[in-house]
Amino acid sequence: MTPSAESLRDLALDLAREAARLARAMRPDVAVADTKSSAVDVVTHADRAVEDLLVSRIVAARPHDGILGEEGDERLGTSGVRWVVDPIDGTVNYLYGLAECAVSVAVEVEGAVVAGVVVGIGTDVEYAAALGSGATRNGEPIHVRAPAPLAESLVLTGFGYVRTVREHQAACVAALLPEVRDIRRLGACSLDLCHVAEGSADAYVEAGPQPWDWSAGGLVLQEAGGRFGVLTGPPVAPGTGPIGVVTGAPAAGWNGFIEAISTAGFLV
Repeated sequence: MTPSAESLRDLALDLAREAARLARAMRPDVAVADTKSSAVDVVTHADRAVEDLLVSRIVAARPHDGILGEEGDERLGTSGVRWVVDPIDGTVNYLYGLAECAVSVAVEVEGAVVAGVVVGIGTDVEYAAALGSGATRNGEPIHVRAPAPLAESLVLTGFGYVRTVREHQAACVAALLPEVRDIRRLGACSLDLCHVAEGSADAYVEAGPQPWDWSAGGLVLQEAGGRFGVLTGPPVAPGTGPIGVVTGAPAAGWNGFIEAISTAGFLV
């Protein structure tokens, strides 16, 4: 029998807390272990150790579930349940000692995210959500801000590590900036979505994040009264396909924000 969304959320939160403790313990001696998409897209020894911990705990608790991890773990399951984990979202922040980094754990049932938790490594703040049960910050309910006019909106965004992607993102942000109150780039997609969920920002948009970046935070945002989607952006280099554009905003302000980011060039 498939477990409830609430029980999966609670298990995910226990695992993410343990993973965050390990990341904190390893931080004083953090070192780059490898690079991925470019020379500035780094992987630390802690990323790998934390993912190994999460995978081992998931396998022990639910051996028939699938797993998708940022650092390469991909296991096919037979239960219809899949875990999507980012051991350290905001690795560059983690490397430099900045607070904005987190462990992100989401759980899908038959392809739909039903539970998600984001636990801050630098702050020890915990966001959690179960489908249909609302979202919390450190156990207290959270909700998005009331929709603001575009000119009064604080928008969060981010940048990838591949040059052509960055050039596209920078052009879109440059076009959006004059239309909004301001733009912030904090460095961790999962936390950006949670910030919109708790009302400390009005909206979020970024071209290129992957499922481990947005799965948990996207559910937190939805359960806090927001709307979340991975929309379609234009190819960013010759011979490439469309790029996914991760977007979040209060549900009542969604259409206006989509129009603004489309005009700025984020969407096809």
